[in-house]
Amino acid sequence: MANSDLIAIPCTWMRGGTSKGAFFLAEHLSENVAERDALLLRVMGSPDQRQIDGIGGADPLTSKVAIVSASARDDADVDYLFLQVFVDQPLVSDGQNCGNILSGVAQFAIEKNLVEAREGVTDVRVFMLNTQQVAIVTVETSAGLVRYRGTVSIDGVPGTAAAVQQNFPDAAGSSCGTLLPTGNVLDVINGVEVTLIDHGMPVVVLRAADLGITGYESREELDGNAVLKERLEHIRLIAGEKMNLGDVCDKSVPKMSMVAPPLHGGCITTRTFIPHRCHASIGVLGAVSVATACLLPGSPAAELAETASGNEKQLSIEHPIGETSVVMDMTIVDGEVQVKKAALLRTARKLFEGYVFV
Repeated sequence: MANSDLIAIPCTWMRGGTSKGAFFLAEHLSENVAERDALLLRVMGSPDQRQIDGIGGADPLTSKVAIVSASARDDADVDYLFLQVFVDQPLVSDGQNCGNILSGVAQFAIEKNLVEAREGVTDVRVFMLNTQQVAIVTVETSAGLVRYRGTVSIDGVPGTAAAVQQNFPDAAGSSCGTLLPTGNVLDVINGVEVTLIDHGMPVVVLRAADLGITGYESREELDGNAVLKERLEHIRLIAGEKMNLGDVCDKSVPKMSMVAPPLHGGCITTRTFIPHRCHASIGVLGAVSVATACLLPGSPAAELAETASGNEKQLSIEHPIGETSVVMDMTIVDGEVQVKKAALLRTARKLFEGYVFV
């Protein structure tokens, strides 16, 4: 499409869970990483706090990208690369998955004829390139088309939409190589007890009270707490090395999730930095990691969590704007954690489709 000196790239803008992002077919972007990242910074309008010259929403949750292609793997239908475009820095990170944006990958793949829709529901096997693992995403379909309208609501998103089920059968150690990269349920960094865990997302789980807060503060209050943010960053940099992530100074992982007893009948309350701004809610895979920490005896999270009996549990992870429910089936045998299920319910909606100009 050429009607000016601008470059036009086919793009779909979608809400996935509590995030929004630009979805591209891989064939429409350069294979050269430096060229691709430079283009995506222009697309989003970064670095600029308002992202005024791009389509980004001036927030990490609305400055995200999904790149999708047909998969050559026998165990997957499509490949999905997630990229976090920083808002106020010229950085594009592929250092983690995003379960919220994953919520829109199956629909995008069906609409781009990468996957054939079935009647009723369609399972799409998504190979997550960031962590080299497969997720199974189930979406509602009818007459060969994706259904977006439905009756499911999730906290942080007004209204209702069709259900999107996500199952992560093999998410443990996605980025760090193992569920507990130090081999410990409990570590101590700078005098603070932490659990370093990776169940789809590398997360440092620590008590809010140990950082001098209640864990019930607003996002804005925490974002304005310079002393807290500096202390968290010191812990995060050390944790990154311990979690086999290397120097994480310019990386968006690990996330920092401070926990407190539940307020609204859930399992636990969270306030999560991603990594330098407080999340409006909590990431999908971050919620899985926190939920898993709640089931590990001796962890700071388990000490505060309210959980039901039985192997399969639904854990409500409370966050600033509501809760995210995680269905877990996990046992510990001879000290080894065995995860049989880690699943979530999300929604997604296509917002715009056309061309983005750079």
